[in-house]
Formats: sequence, C-alpha cells, structure tokens
Amino acid sequence: MENIFDIGVAGKVVGRLNTLNPHSKPVWGRMSVAQMLAHCNVAYEMVFEDKHQKPNALMKIILKAFVKNLVTNEMPYKHNSKTGPQFIVSDDKDFEAEKQRLIANINKTAELGEQHFDGKESHSLGKLSKAEWSNMFYKHLDHHLRQFGV
Repeated sequence: MENIFDIGVAGKVVGRLNTLNPHSKPVWGRMSVAQMLAHCNVAYEMVFEDKHQKPNALMKIILKAFVKNLVTNEMPYKHNSKTGPQFIVSDDKDFEAEKQRLIANINKTAELGEQHFDGKESHSLGKLSKAEWSNMFYKHLDHHLRQFGV
C-alpha cells in the first residue's frame, strides 16, 4: 500500500483529486462528489479538530476489536461498505471548498510526517503505528477516488 506520508504519494493523490469536477459521477454508491469529499475530510477532522464526539470506553473496546484491523490493514474496502455514523454526509456540500479542505488536510498530514503519527492515539481506535495511520488514510482516499473513477 502507498505511504501517504511520502510527499510524492500525497502529490499523486492530490493530482487525482484535481481531476474531479462538480459534475463527476460515482461508479458506485449514492454520494455526490462534494459529499464524498466532505466524507473524506471527516477522517482528518477526527485528527486535527475537536469536532466529533469520541466513543465511550465500551464502544472504543468494540471498535478496536472489530473495526481497527479492517480500516488499518492493506486490504481495499469493498464497494458500498458500511460507514460509521459520523462519516455519513447527506446534506449538500460546496465542491470547491471541500476539495481545497481535503487537499490541505492531505498536505498537512504529509508535512507532519510519519514520526508525528507513529504511536499517536486515534479518535476511536487507540494508538496506531505509522503504517496503520498511513494505510487508514490512503486506502480511504483511494477507495473514494476509485468510486469516482480517478
């Protein structure tokens, strides 16, 4: 799996994002392209902003036991996979604003680098290694970019 902390890899992901436009249609799923971008931004909001409620202790144990490996391993997500409630975006979003916000989040992540993330506590899954953080970020982005054919 690609290392999202590598500036070159982050640049390729941004290049793929830049091929999207407000009228891009999904190959599968129901989200609009603007909703997809907002959805991808949620992962970064959980890292960089104190905007989402953290799960209680019991839920965190359940997430670590049953979800952590699914989101941090190198296996791609299946089409139309279920998502957590905090990731559901159903209202209209501004394409350009969400795209620029996502690009800024990707660039910030790459600039902070893998050492910043190695052993960092995630919002819901406990401490993650730099490889787990990279896999989680990259495979989520790749999944949704493939969803929109880029």
